[in-house]
Amino acid sequence: MIYSISDCTNNVCVEGIVYKRRIFVQTINKAQVDSAPVVRQPWSASVAINFRRKRLAFFKSLIESLPRPLNILDVGGTQEFWEILGFLQDDIHLTILNTEPVEAKFPNVTTIVGDARDMRELKDKQFEVVVSNAVIEHVGNFKQQRQMAEEVQRVGKRYIVQTPNRYFPIEPHVLIPFFQFFPLKLKIFTATHTPNWGWKAVHIEELSTIRLMSEKELRSVFPGTRIFKENFLGLSKSFILYKGW
Repeated sequence: MIYSISDCTNNVCVEGIVYKRRIFVQTINKAQVDSAPVVRQPWSASVAINFRRKRLAFFKSLIESLPRPLNILDVGGTQEFWEILGFLQDDIHLTILNTEPVEAKFPNVTTIVGDARDMRELKDKQFEVVVSNAVIEHVGNFKQQRQMAEEVQRVGKRYIVQTPNRYFPIEPHVLIPFFQFFPLKLKIFTATHTPNWGWKAVHIEELSTIRLMSEKELRSVFPGTRIFKENFLGLSKSFILYKGW
């Protein structure tokens, strides 16, 4: 999902395109790539793969427990995600909402253009399940995050929402400790003066728009939610919120 924004923080104004995490593995610019090539870190890749595997298994267990036919909305997702889960089936209809048009590759998939914060084109409780994986931290400030949460709960009878934990020490997009708490100028300085590796190569304009949420904030915008905590070394790395099961 992509959002156009204009944000000014600490006298630094940023205008541009906010990319979802799948687009984050890019360099700030070509010059930086030439001077500081990306170095792969097998340990971090292994950890990420392990979390992804467990997350997919949890998503799958929830959805498999529901009666068919099933009408699912994925906010900001991809068809490939559902192909991996094995849910591109005749008795499941999948609607995928993004802010850019995407061609549907499967007969039971509908792709639509919209805004997670205002899905007025969709009816109340239209879907058995609304799924959103790593999107709510990219839609803007807390007010806009609340708007997305309200829309997810309005259009779905159930929901599954995954997002990183604000208070996990390592910021998940750039892999820098406590990066989420830096003022914007320091974020830009750090991102442009630290050798890149993995997720640390991001676009400057994205730095002002990623807003991680705390468990307290998530519970306030998703009242009555259940939370599955993805833990690493005894700390909650991210949360999967779900309700309706």
